[in-house]
Amino acid sequence: MNYSKQLSPSDLLASHFLEQAKQFNANVELIKVLKSRTYQIGEANILIRASSEGNRRYFFGINYITVEEIANLDNPFIAFICGAPDKVVIIPAKILFKHLPEISHDRNGEYKINIDKNLNIVLAGRNNRIDCSNFINNWNLLLSPPLIEEDAKNTVEESLHSVLQGRLIEIGNIRGYYTYCPDKSRKFNDRRLDEVTTLKNCPELQFSDYNLLRQIDVLWFRSKGSNFIPEYAFEVELSTGVWNGVGRMATLLDYSNVGLYVISNDSKKYNQVFSSLHEMSDRYKLIANEALGDLYAAEMNLKELRYEIGL
Repeated sequence: MNYSKQLSPSDLLASHFLEQAKQFNANVELIKVLKSRTYQIGEANILIRASSEGNRRYFFGINYITVEEIANLDNPFIAFICGAPDKVVIIPAKILFKHLPEISHDRNGEYKINIDKNLNIVLAGRNNRIDCSNFINNWNLLLSPPLIEEDAKNTVEESLHSVLQGRLIEIGNIRGYYTYCPDKSRKFNDRRLDEVTTLKNCPELQFSDYNLLRQIDVLWFRSKGSNFIPEYAFEVELSTGVWNGVGRMATLLDYSNVGLYVISNDSKKYNQVFSSLHEMSDRYKLIANEALGDLYAAEMNLKELRYEIGL
């Protein structure tokens, strides 16, 4: 059976794009920790979207959560394949992310990317476009070494870890909690995490080991007079190794009101860990990465709606 006949037209276009990348002797590897069709090609991280329809316009649906995750990777790009392998807009993801407020979207954060016959991205307003002339079939963007200092490089897992921390911090801020994160130099949407949190230093607690407490990925507090009361603690676990975060959060077990959450897609590992910690398993809860993304999008949309209607 011909393999190409099993693929949809858009999947076939994406397959041609990947084969073309291999012809440049570039290493091509699927990024498995992301749900989107994202690949490492050479030293670039690239989301591939394809549209097989349209002779004057090409339409792509893309979720805000997906764009945000891609834009936070090192050297990130999005490839929009417009009906043919030789009509590809290879745009830096940060440029598209910057222009998202000028692109129409629904309440679920689904953006309608519209590319015209000249392969420019359509923005709100008459004749308003992202000029993509420098991005059309520009493979050099993907194959050239990125201008990133060695000590500033991040793995995909490290970048996604920072994104999930940033989302937790933003949700806590929206809900009116005081937020803390120990990873002050990590970035989320081009802001250091300590610029997103409302607390620069972790409050000390009477019944908690401060050295462990201040290492927990994200903490939410409420204030009571001059004191801070812990309400929620979160650990992001992306690797399949030892989950040290579970032990760090155990320092809050004496605070019966505190919710302890593990953010991970690895439910098997979660169950393995708590099969040996049965006595404390009812204090912890697992949240999948995607579920956190959905909650974050909903919180951000609600914040935007409240601002729009002034209530």
